[in-house]
Amino acid sequence: MKWIKKGVIFAPDHNFDWMVSHASVPVVDAIGKGVLRIYFGTRDGNGRSHTSYFEVDAGRPDKILYVHDKPILPLGRPGTFDDSGIMPSWIVTQENKKYLYYIGWNLEVTVPYHLAIGLAVSDDSGQTFQKISVGPICDRSVDEPFFNTAPCVLPEGDRWRMWYVSCTGWESGNEQPEPRYHVKYAESADGISWKKTGRVCIDDEGTSAIGRPCVYKESGLYKMFYSSRGLRGYREDLSQSYRLGYAESVDGLTWTRKDDEVGIERSESGWDSEMMEYCSFFQHEGQRYLFYNGNGFGKTGIGYAVQSDPES
Repeated sequence: MKWIKKGVIFAPDHNFDWMVSHASVPVVDAIGKGVLRIYFGTRDGNGRSHTSYFEVDAGRPDKILYVHDKPILPLGRPGTFDDSGIMPSWIVTQENKKYLYYIGWNLEVTVPYHLAIGLAVSDDSGQTFQKISVGPICDRSVDEPFFNTAPCVLPEGDRWRMWYVSCTGWESGNEQPEPRYHVKYAESADGISWKKTGRVCIDDEGTSAIGRPCVYKESGLYKMFYSSRGLRGYREDLSQSYRLGYAESVDGLTWTRKDDEVGIERSESGWDSEMMEYCSFFQHEGQRYLFYNGNGFGKTGIGYAVQSDPES
């Protein structure tokens, strides 16, 4: 595949006191009448993430139609898994409800943070969301002692399938410990209660961190975009910093990495010259879009690319 970059479409700049900087982890939802709603995580003046959205023309995503003026979810009560930040990760529309899977942040002491997976549900087409619980739906456990985050969820028949990021440990960095992680797999009967299978889909191989899976199915084949970085120095060293990867699978369990077929690379200069990460694939009326973040984990905003030949 080959992608043509179209540039940045949205980058906060002190829009509100809760939206000071960053537009991270775009989550795209078609809401009808040629409109796409893009949920994203933004940061306040204290660095806490909040989730909101903006809307764009589905045929021209660079045309912003609306920017929501408040967070859609409140931070959790002190001591809960999402008391320090909330970022979106995936949205599913099922039986007139929208399921928003999100990332909850906690600040830690020996490491910078802890992450877990939460769920909020909307009964009014995404106008408002309610958390289903005070606690997370997926968190660290006996077999996964560090953290779970960044789920991608696809309902399929009588089961729901989740590909998510599981932390495998922390590496000593120059200024702070840095996590390493890979992509694992879980299943559910209702999208709420999840059974972890222990299955590793995309491994970090001890030399990298694999994040934010984005899975879709096309012509009977599962396809996944993801983010990949080195373990140390990736904030400063371009050879180690985030780039996009790609893999394929016939069953969603055993994956073959095909990073050389991703069809898009970091630019020589500009907003995505240092990093490319947290992408979201979306198709509208035959046109394939890839929404993604660039430098600074979303500090330079959300941009997009279009596939040059959708039939290829």
